[in-house]
Amino acid sequence: IFCAIIPSSAAIGIHFSPIWEAASLDEWLYNGGPYELIVLHFLLGVCCYIGREWELSYRLGMRPWISVAFTAPVAAAAAVFLVYPIGQGSFSDGMPLGISGTFNFMLVFQAEHNILMHPFHQLGVAGVFGGSLFSAMHGSLVTSSLIRETTENESANNGYKFGQEEETYNIVAAHGYFGRLI
Repeated sequence: IFCAIIPSSAAIGIHFSPIWEAASLDEWLYNGGPYELIVLHFLLGVCCYIGREWELSYRLGMRPWISVAFTAPVAAAAAVFLVYPIGQGSFSDGMPLGISGTFNFMLVFQAEHNILMHPFHQLGVAGVFGGSLFSAMHGSLVTSSLIRETTENESANNGYKFGQEEETYNIVAAHGYFGRLI
């Protein structure tokens, strides 16, 4: 619970420290090389995953709203791991990777910036939670009122195309379900 991968040294600042430029492995480890390696690869991997979701929804003929919904946590991770340290002038201000390091980062961040009372943070939190609530409600509404055009052995996505003329949902069933939902 107490181990963490700590950010780079404050003396390094914003500079990227690849392993091949360090004089020794100990210097690279001491100057936060593993932190930069893990965080930058994590952000790259998550952004590629969002792109893959977008491509998969396009190839299946679906709308891309699932990948759009997952961009909120990706933006939050990019803000904590990349934007905030660059704004502070050093990767040493990034969030450590680990349980105790994360809680320490949150307490220090609150003490220095009073983020919980900032209106943009409050709007962002309300937007993320509200968006997840509406996404769950929309998914259950669509699932309960879908007019099935395929057999049980086919994917439900085969019968529908983006921009089609005919109805996809039964509005009477949707109205009844939504009335019971809220």
